[in-house]
Amino acid sequence: MGNPIAMSADLSKTAYDHLWMHFTRMSSYENAPVPTIVRGEGTYIYDDKGRKYLDGLAGLFVVQAGHGRQELAEVAAKQAAELAFFPVWSYAHPKAVELAERLANLAPGDLNKVFFTTGGGEAVETAWKLAKQYHKLTGNHTKYKVISRAVAYHGTPQGALSITGLPALKAPFEPLVPGAHKVPNTNIYRAPIHGDDPEAFGRWAADQIEQQILFEGPETVAAVFLEPVQNAGGCFPPPPGYFQRVREICDQYDVLLVSDEVICAFGRLGHVFACDKFGYVPDIITCAKGMTSGYSPIGAAIVSDRIAEPFYKGGNTFLHGYTFGGHPVSAAVALANLDIFERERLNQHVLDQEPAFLRTLQKLHDLPIVGDVRGNGFFYGIELVKDKATKESFTDEESERILYGFVSKKLFEYGLYCRADDRGDPVIQLSPPLISDQSTFDEIEQIIRQVLTEAWTKI
Repeated sequence: MGNPIAMSADLSKTAYDHLWMHFTRMSSYENAPVPTIVRGEGTYIYDDKGRKYLDGLAGLFVVQAGHGRQELAEVAAKQAAELAFFPVWSYAHPKAVELAERLANLAPGDLNKVFFTTGGGEAVETAWKLAKQYHKLTGNHTKYKVISRAVAYHGTPQGALSITGLPALKAPFEPLVPGAHKVPNTNIYRAPIHGDDPEAFGRWAADQIEQQILFEGPETVAAVFLEPVQNAGGCFPPPPGYFQRVREICDQYDVLLVSDEVICAFGRLGHVFACDKFGYVPDIITCAKGMTSGYSPIGAAIVSDRIAEPFYKGGNTFLHGYTFGGHPVSAAVALANLDIFERERLNQHVLDQEPAFLRTLQKLHDLPIVGDVRGNGFFYGIELVKDKATKESFTDEESERILYGFVSKKLFEYGLYCRADDRGDPVIQLSPPLISDQSTFDEIEQIIRQVLTEAWTKI
């Protein structure tokens, strides 16, 4: 045998040459180093130069229990040694069964059937396909359309991308799956009506869903997809009564309500499932990211007994699946991760600490560039403006120059990994690990304050 191929000593150059990074403008690294993260511990990550950064995004809304959890790594190794892989295509294995039961017990209402995927986009794709087939099996053959919100992100598969409300993300891949329609989101900071009355605004926003159903024809609409707190655009929480009204509308027109909790589930808002926090029971929950705290990939669509019932009769089959859905190692890690949640009371920790996190971020309101601070739990967005009084936003050129060219780079340079984004309006998004405390909040606020103070001089 020949000598094994040696790994290049220059990880950054090798990354540029061979690693096609996701959602990345690759040309930006042609003559610049690729940030390379080699280690994590608690709420911090470390790069290949030994520099330390606060992980203000929990990786990608994922690392709930924090980095460096040895017990999760050990559980993965133990399971891989025992049964590394077997599919759940007409067969079961113990960890998938145990995790499905545990999720069913944690989910609200009669959401007792768990269909495993390997990630969030696949869970959303699963939910739309399932909604279409459910209506066909129950005699409603023309129900196939879905309604979601403007600016909302629901994933990258063709169906999930169609549900996504970000035109710039979709344009390169059109034509997409037909039948996906959009309604206004719940950004009260930029509300076109009732901006001074959250309850009235919530009623108005929910009623836009009914109007869209009626416009398309109730006999054609299969499902509504909503995040409990919308991510893209910068963390839009639901106004009071919003989801209760949406639930009424879906029931009235025989439309499934899908709670897309890929980000919001598993403690991000202080509950296992965020729908519990806002007092509604969906027909399907899509979830992923935080289920394992990122130590192994897994996702799921958790489905109500009512929706699953026709699939459990006669020769009916849901002709859908993923090779690695319900992977034994991932399922074992998810179970151990949920054990940590219970043992360390992580959900309660988020509920106890969220007022302090919000108060700390609200200190930034004294900066002229900060227009709004919004969110819930450990999930917040800071919207940047040119003029606080008029809420004037950045131009495209200013977003490119200030948000991406300066703010994003400086936050990382000063030791904070988070997200600066202008899908919608320019925002900084924060989603730290659930083990964070006041010292974490203070560090986040101080770094953001320093960067935004400098950014204001560049407008």
